[in-house]
Amino acid sequence: MLDTLNFWLATGFGLGLAPVAPGTFGSLIGLPLAWWLLGRSTGQQAVIIALMLIAAVPVCHIAAWHYDGLDHGSIVADEYVAFPLAVLGLKAARHPLVLALAFGVYRFFDALKPPPIHLAEYVTGGLGIVLDDVIAALVSWLVVALIVTLWQRRQQKIV
Repeated sequence: MLDTLNFWLATGFGLGLAPVAPGTFGSLIGLPLAWWLLGRSTGQQAVIIALMLIAAVPVCHIAAWHYDGLDHGSIVADEYVAFPLAVLGLKAARHPLVLALAFGVYRFFDALKPPPIHLAEYVTGGLGIVLDDVIAALVSWLVVALIVTLWQRRQQKIV
């Protein structure tokens, strides 16, 4: 029973089994999760995200055993749990366009894994599986926060 529960959590309730772009499909679960978290204080968001990330490590680790320890494409718990980190504390992300921007930026960095994100792939097991998504989310946060800040400053100058 626990194996079945872990499978469903790891595969994003089956979204990670998509034949194309399983990471993107699995990340979709992160959208309503992030939306829900954005209604809480930044401190509450941080605590909940940290707890989810900690829980994702063993979920991904156990799922990876079934794939000879590899970060198989169908394992997407790391994707949907890390995405809310990309909008942590960004009140502007309550706007659907900003949330969509954050999602696109996050998927870009997670899929391409430019430096320093790719370095997390040298970490084995569940921690390594989750770590690259955490770094991608943090880099995404920086990009989205910069875009939002620049946009808000531009809007203030127009008025």
